[in-house]
Amino acid sequence: MKRSGKTFIAIFLILCLIPSLGMAVLGPSGARANETAPQKPSLTERDGTLNTELLADTADYLNESFALRQELITLWARVEALFGQSAEDGVILGRDGWLFYADELADYTGTEPMTERELFSAARNLALMSEYAGSLGADFVFTIAPNKSSLYGEHMPDYSRTGAPTDAERLADELARQGVKYADLFPLFAASDETLYFEHDSHWTSRGAAMAADAINAALGAASDYASGYEHELRAHSGDLYEMLYPAAADTETDAAPVNIPFTEPEGTRPDSITIETAGAGEGTLLMFRDSFGELLYPFMAASWGTARFSRQAAYDLTAAEELSADAVVIEIVERNLSWLYEQPAVFPAPERDIDAAGAQSGEASLSADGASEGYHSVSGTISGEIDVDSRVFIGYNGRWYEALLTPGGFAAELPGEGGGEYELLWYAGGAARSASVNL
Repeated sequence: MKRSGKTFIAIFLILCLIPSLGMAVLGPSGARANETAPQKPSLTERDGTLNTELLADTADYLNESFALRQELITLWARVEALFGQSAEDGVILGRDGWLFYADELADYTGTEPMTERELFSAARNLALMSEYAGSLGADFVFTIAPNKSSLYGEHMPDYSRTGAPTDAERLADELARQGVKYADLFPLFAASDETLYFEHDSHWTSRGAAMAADAINAALGAASDYASGYEHELRAHSGDLYEMLYPAAADTETDAAPVNIPFTEPEGTRPDSITIETAGAGEGTLLMFRDSFGELLYPFMAASWGTARFSRQAAYDLTAAEELSADAVVIEIVERNLSWLYEQPAVFPAPERDIDAAGAQSGEASLSADGASEGYHSVSGTISGEIDVDSRVFIGYNGRWYEALLTPGGFAAELPGEGGGEYELLWYAGGAARSASVNL
């Protein structure tokens, strides 16, 4: 073999060894924005037995931790971007350098709309939450954080769209029919000449959060005017989509982050903490359930109320409203996650209803008890066969009837007592009442 050939092979082998041998010098590569750092492989399991998956665990660890992994991912993403391709499935390359979250695509194109039953279920569940908050003397407001692509579609790639009303628009109509107070941010944001979302992030900017806070507060009768201006400083902002796509690169975006906003919070609180307790300059007590959009929103809301609790619980525990003697309850959720409103039942006592089940036709349904605490027990179940699009579901127990939250194909409720015994279920199919009895 010629010397040049041997040299080439030697260089190739050295390059192949750099990622693994580099770990000894540089340490393992960190996790990307959408990843969890891998655990080092262990010879034994927690119980002391031999780890039979040691080789597989080692391969996975090396694959996700080799030296310069983030730099190589970033380099490849740059190359792919030259050809208009995204190297990350979760990120869409838009026009003018904009990035979009791929989970928004179904909403943007309109190809996977909520069914009429799902739409009714989401609105009905919110109506029941509003009713419960009202029973405690608290005002209730629901709001949707618009998808970035819903507001800035001119920066999206060319996709075929159905042109049908969006799920957010359809839900707004249903909420109006069911009497749920809704702070609609879509027309407010669309009318603004200012860009209110980051180009490289899936979320709104602090300016967008300020406008959202004003709209929510206005719906609650707690006026604020952050949109007209607030004390701020420009801070570097690393977009979540940018980090997913280019983990080793530095983002160039900035944010007009608020400073000296009058509220306090416990030391060590993070914007993404599951629970945040604050004391502000306003009056009254706020309970707010929020998602990642709340990370820039909560400081403005906190300053507008005397005390506030912000929760990132996936299943909204509205019993906290009673615990806090809340004056207001707010639920904020991003447009792309509206299905959570019926997929993850909230927690609060099911409201009593005056039901006459006489004459109901026999139907089939299942029911299971999911645990008990503090005088209530949780039940859930499914309805077999047909159910009307706008049918509510009622549960009879110990001589009383209760309305359940609606879930995909079924229902869930918090009922008084420890549970057990006979339950009766009632729903509507073909316009006629159907019932089933279940003994637990």
